[in-house]
Amino acid sequence: MPELPEVEVTRRSFALQIEGARILAVTMGKPLRWALGCVPDKLVGSQVQQVRRRGKYLLIDLDRGMLMVHLGMSGSLRFASDLPALGVHDHFDMRTDRGTLRLHDPRRFGAVIATSGENDPVARKLLDGLGMEPLDASHFRWEAFHAGLQASRSPIKPLLLSGKLVVGVGNIYASEVLFASRIAPTAAANSISTLKAKRLYQSIREILALAVERGGTTLRDFSSADGMPGHFQLQAQVYGRNGLPCMRCGNAIALLRQGQRSTYYCPHCQKT
Repeated sequence: MPELPEVEVTRRSFALQIEGARILAVTMGKPLRWALGCVPDKLVGSQVQQVRRRGKYLLIDLDRGMLMVHLGMSGSLRFASDLPALGVHDHFDMRTDRGTLRLHDPRRFGAVIATSGENDPVARKLLDGLGMEPLDASHFRWEAFHAGLQASRSPIKPLLLSGKLVVGVGNIYASEVLFASRIAPTAAANSISTLKAKRLYQSIREILALAVERGGTTLRDFSSADGMPGHFQLQAQVYGRNGLPCMRCGNAIALLRQGQRSTYYCPHCQKT
């Protein structure tokens, strides 16, 4: 599933190229998770202003409204002037005078939603409950992060995954930041010491930034809008390394299930 770094990498890979483009045609394939919210032809003639990101949502600002794009479980975007004919898993195709933006999504959990802007009730419903942005130093504040930990009795890994305190720390990166911080994934959030909480705060910022720098994580078929795969998986310290020696202490990496999600950790380095 594309996580925040993959969504940010996707944004950066086409944002400048599509800026200022005029929409010439929109074609929809099979139904996605949520409906577009308007007839496709209504978007024709609109001009793309910029492409932003909030959590795992890409926000494409138009001179007449805004498109919200979510990649779901298996979605990816492509932007090019020479894309092949639409395939069975291509469900949104927006042709512009700068190139075509296409959503490819085999599992169809992704979505493209047309709204009037961020104050649209649909946009508010999806965006208002999101936590702090970890890649934005002015938005991701230590005091608010620490207070959020202290206010929760939830195990730290599910809290990170919820996106209510900080967005974008998905399953892969949650295992990595907890290992870097020497925090057990089962530890209650409010039991984490200030020292370890500060390590966690820093690790979230540093590891997600590194993942963006490495082009995200490609475990199966993720690639950016220009077709480039990610390489962060080569940096992973614990994720996907069940039974292999810890790179820090040499003990075996363990695997446990939390809320039907796989958690990788070192029992020796990440003691409660």
